[in-house]
Amino acid sequence: MQTKNITNIVVYFFSGTGNSRNVAYWISQFAFDRNITIQLLNIAQVNRRKIEAPPADSLIFFISPVHGFNYPPVMLHFIMCFPLGNNDVVLMNTRAGMKIGNFITPGLSGITFYLASLILKIKGYAIKSWYPIDLPSNWISIHPGLNNNTITFLHLKNKEKVLNYLEALLSGKRNYKAVREIIQDILVSPIAMLYYFAGRFFLAKTYYASRDCNGCDLCIRSCPVKAIKKVDKRPYWTFNCESCMKCMGNCPTKAIETGHGFVLGYIVLYSILVGLFINLFSQFFFEFKNPLITFVVQTGLSLFLLFICHGIMHYALKIKIIERIMVYTSLTKFKFWGRRYKALKP
Repeated sequence: MQTKNITNIVVYFFSGTGNSRNVAYWISQFAFDRNITIQLLNIAQVNRRKIEAPPADSLIFFISPVHGFNYPPVMLHFIMCFPLGNNDVVLMNTRAGMKIGNFITPGLSGITFYLASLILKIKGYAIKSWYPIDLPSNWISIHPGLNNNTITFLHLKNKEKVLNYLEALLSGKRNYKAVREIIQDILVSPIAMLYYFAGRFFLAKTYYASRDCNGCDLCIRSCPVKAIKKVDKRPYWTFNCESCMKCMGNCPTKAIETGHGFVLGYIVLYSILVGLFINLFSQFFFEFKNPLITFVVQTGLSLFLLFICHGIMHYALKIKIIERIMVYTSLTKFKFWGRRYKALKP
């Protein structure tokens, strides 16, 4: 094996429920067995405004989940602020893997690799490889949680694949198999842009803590981006939330829910109030309807309305009947949907 050219590895990772962290640890174990110096850096725990340059001879890995068919903003902004250099870089992502029989259904990377590669190339880096990893999806706010057998299967199969990939990588082989998915990546790219500019803010305002909350503040202390604060003695999610699901997966009383009923009610209210206002706004203030201006105004008003509704909901949860309605219209309350997820130990 030709490992003599790689003596130092630096891994930058972001992880909510542990998938990307596990990949970072698999790389660490692999490097340790081959006497390669390795440094793991959780970007949630470093100064992201003043990033230290990695050693000039190091192979750099960036590992993060896919959020909205792109790297989450915290990782994307980290890459944007990364210092100039000429190191070789490996881009990896963990995305929503599922299981059908013994087949792992692939997730979608979207613009993850393309945008990050463009930024890093401009900064002088050489992109050595792209590698997506289909580990269990943790977004139980969007889909039912996976069972333990599926989670275990996905971890074991993907660990084996990652180790084989690393063997090939260290022997000098490049891997751009992810390019084969370019057609579906292009098709979902508009969603990635919408998620970055608006969608992530909507998701941030769907979380709440039920009366099962015991005030332990674990969610506040462990939030990777410090997006949760205490308001009226209960957790409150700000627009900084990355929807990494760490809070929901770690809550000891399973008090953190996704307000599916709240979202439905908001959509109805939005369609009535904001839709009516936009129509009047376009009619009286513009001689013609400009799609871009209409979108910006509509998005801004909808986010403002969501902020107000979420704040009202937060305080209204003190009323028992409202809290019960919220809980029983939240699918994450029910076992068939809301299995809390934590990645297996690496």
